[in-house]
Amino acid sequence: MQTKKNARARRHGYTLIELMAVVAIAGIVMTTAMPSLAGWVEAQRLSGAASELASDLQYARSEAVLRNQSVRVGFQHDASGAACYVLHTGQAEQCRCSASGPAQCAGDAQALKSVALATAAHRIELQSNVASTVFDPVHGTATPAATLRITGAESRTVQHTLNVMGRVRSCAPQAAVSGYRAC
Repeated sequence: MQTKKNARARRHGYTLIELMAVVAIAGIVMTTAMPSLAGWVEAQRLSGAASELASDLQYARSEAVLRNQSVRVGFQHDASGAACYVLHTGQAEQCRCSASGPAQCAGDAQALKSVALATAAHRIELQSNVASTVFDPVHGTATPAATLRITGAESRTVQHTLNVMGRVRSCAPQAAVSGYRAC
């Protein structure tokens, strides 16, 4: 009699019903968490693209001073409507960027960096009030000043304002993106 009790006490494991209950609860939790997780991923993607653009503007400014040569940032859309920008030396229309490959430059212009802001699955829009801005090599100033808006999914937007002194100020309209102050 004693051996049967010990045998039952030593049995460890879970029944099929217990395992199915755990799977069902995990499924419910995952279903409710997915929309908020997707929104968080989109917000991080937008914040990353906005941070990259702000740092690239500062990079263009520092390269102009370092090279003692004007450096331009051109904002473009390719034939499919995908946004991109290119940092380059030379005149305004000498370099073109595309979402599918590296920038193409003509003449003596040199592409320093090219960034495509859209992929087939994750579209990020770039709007600019200027086609390009150029950084002066002596003072690091920007001509003309620019307002750049990066918009992601769910109409979340980060706005960068590049002033004539070459400094970037960033904000988010209606404080829709965490980490940015409201515009």
